[in-house]
Amino acid sequence: MAQEKGGNLSEVQARIGASHNINDLDRKLQFYGRWAPDYDQDVAALQYRAPRLAVDCLTQALPGPPHDALILDVACGTGLVAAELKAMPGEASGEGQASLGLTLLASFPSCPSPGGLVCLTTRTNPSNLQYKEALEATLDKLEQAGAWKRLVAQTVDHWELATSPLEVAPGAKDGFISGIIYLYQKQRSP
Repeated sequence: MAQEKGGNLSEVQARIGASHNINDLDRKLQFYGRWAPDYDQDVAALQYRAPRLAVDCLTQALPGPPHDALILDVACGTGLVAAELKAMPGEASGEGQASLGLTLLASFPSCPSPGGLVCLTTRTNPSNLQYKEALEATLDKLEQAGAWKRLVAQTVDHWELATSPLEVAPGAKDGFISGIIYLYQKQRSP
């Protein structure tokens, strides 16, 4: 799928763009299962910046040096945040990767410990707005329940290259879509 296998940017954009239209969970899981071996190369072709941006946001909020923190990289993907953490001076202890859906996110308040940080990222382009709204509703419920406190909600203009012209915000001329970084702190139980 990636450049090494003869793919080019337009093929990567078409492949990833097609995934944005899959609404059936089983079909989406099958797509990601087939895509996993080429995921890292494909997102690199799109200049995907979310892992680096998440690490920057998280490390700025840590009370000490990143290499003193125990960090669990949990979300969709292949561990790119953990790779970014391990590449930092002093090597933060970025752990493995797992899938985290909205249903699991709602029960996630038991982890981390009170005072611990949770950093999430997502795209804000048209094909992802429904997911973003559902994510924000879940995060709002966690905050209203006193489980988490929002520290950061930062929009980023240059998230990754768009998979189609329809994904680019009006007025943007560089072909990038936007995204958002959320940083929350786990609160003590009331």
